[in-house]
Amino acid sequence: MKKLLCALGLLAVVVMAAVGLGRQAVAQSASTSGTCTGHFVNPISDLCWDCVFPITIGSFPLLPSNRPDTPNPALPICMCPMPLPPFIRLGLAVGYWEPARLADVTRHPYCFVNLGGFTLGNIPAPAGKTVSKDGNSHDAAWHIHWYIYPVLYWLEILVDWICLEAVSVDIAYITELDPLWLDDELTFLINPEAVLFANPIAIAACAADCVAASVGMPLDPLFWCAGCQGSYYPLDGRLPNHVGSIQSSLLAAERFVYKLHRELILWAEGGPEAICGKYPLPVVRKSLYRSQITNPVPGPWGLFGCNPLGRSTVLYETGREVPVIGEDFGFLFWRKRNCCSF
Repeated sequence: MKKLLCALGLLAVVVMAAVGLGRQAVAQSASTSGTCTGHFVNPISDLCWDCVFPITIGSFPLLPSNRPDTPNPALPICMCPMPLPPFIRLGLAVGYWEPARLADVTRHPYCFVNLGGFTLGNIPAPAGKTVSKDGNSHDAAWHIHWYIYPVLYWLEILVDWICLEAVSVDIAYITELDPLWLDDELTFLINPEAVLFANPIAIAACAADCVAASVGMPLDPLFWCAGCQGSYYPLDGRLPNHVGSIQSSLLAAERFVYKLHRELILWAEGGPEAICGKYPLPVVRKSLYRSQITNPVPGPWGLFGCNPLGRSTVLYETGREVPVIGEDFGFLFWRKRNCCSF
């Protein structure tokens, strides 16, 4: 019996080793052929850790920052209901920015950019594209892979703090399995209001959002605008106005964030309303997020290390795209977090 168990154990080790080598070979082959590229995100060197700030207690900046921030609760003390005695919990109203989600943005189905350019192989799926219709305008289509990425909890930077999201790293969503993602007509089922903003006046208003996001925070009342990137509608990965790959891929990623809010998969965790818990927000509040490039070239750091949704990519996109070997992209989304900590 012991010999049988040993043989089975040895077989399992051999199979696991073969699978590992097979994956490495696939990733290596994909990287060599230029069909799927990327690198693993290093949480130490590839993240702009300055983006955590400002950290506030109430409206007081405990650790200030020159980056724009959203409104925080006025008072430093907060009270939240509890299901058990004493039924009320007192704490400090804490606000900070949390690195929370990673996104692959790729034209190649099942290409996991932030996992080192790993691909699942020849599984049928609609391919993304970037094609020129004439000398100036382009169409683009991108796939998104969405990762839960709780770096603060994972690295145990702040141990046992109630405000941290206590989950593990995981792949939460892949658009290759979503029939709505590359179909404008099906997407209309979740964004019927898109017809209200398909007019010159609504489109022209986005210029103001572009300016506001580039110098400070985006204009949340203009919820249909993606600032300098264009329009959020329709909430899918087909983009009729592809200007550049950084601009286009970021717009696809931002649309996906909005789509998850509309489907009530993502809930808001920032603002005074979030002190005692997250809440549904089917119309995204753009000011609650910042984005940062992680692939193919992380950075840049400093003022443009992470950027409000809608900020012009012209300000920081230089050197972020590498022809042939760096045309798939990865983004890290920072979200504003307010909570009652004790």
